[in-house]
Amino acid sequence: MKSFRRHSATVNAGSMADIAFLLLIFFLVTTTISADKGILRQLPKICETGNCVADIAERNLLRIGVNDNQEIMIDGTIAKLHEIKPKVEAFLDNNGLSTCDYCVGSKDAESSDHPKKAVISLSHASLTKYDNFVAVQDEITKAYYKLRARYAQQTFNKLPEDLTKSELKLVQEAYPFIVSEVMVK
Repeated sequence: MKSFRRHSATVNAGSMADIAFLLLIFFLVTTTISADKGILRQLPKICETGNCVADIAERNLLRIGVNDNQEIMIDGTIAKLHEIKPKVEAFLDNNGLSTCDYCVGSKDAESSDHPKKAVISLSHASLTKYDNFVAVQDEITKAYYKLRARYAQQTFNKLPEDLTKSELKLVQEAYPFIVSEVMVK
């Protein structure tokens, strides 16, 4: 008898590489890669004069810190996250009298002389959690936004979103965002 021997079936894999390449190109073209967003902060301008260290009066300095235990300190007193925004607003605005140079009223001794002179010093320890630090920054930003929105409403009778570029610049000049960020070891 004759023996029949079966040959193993072979598959031509030449076209498989083409198909894999086409699939790869298809997925690269159709997939959207989300871009990470960072914190929108503007770096300080380059100092062109010889003396770049400004003396800040103690009254015009609000110290906010986050320590290794994730505790928030405002001028040396432990505070909660939700307390930052009202304290920053009160410090900057000084009973609504800080942007009005001719107003008559009693200014708070704990607040700054004027928003243009007010500096918020934000310090954090090396073991501060990133999300805690960003949450503190967000509260400070919310305080500035609220004061700027109120000023825009009083001055231009508009919401901040409806301001022109020149009006927005005037609002930002009335309440300049002056925050000093420092890492404490």
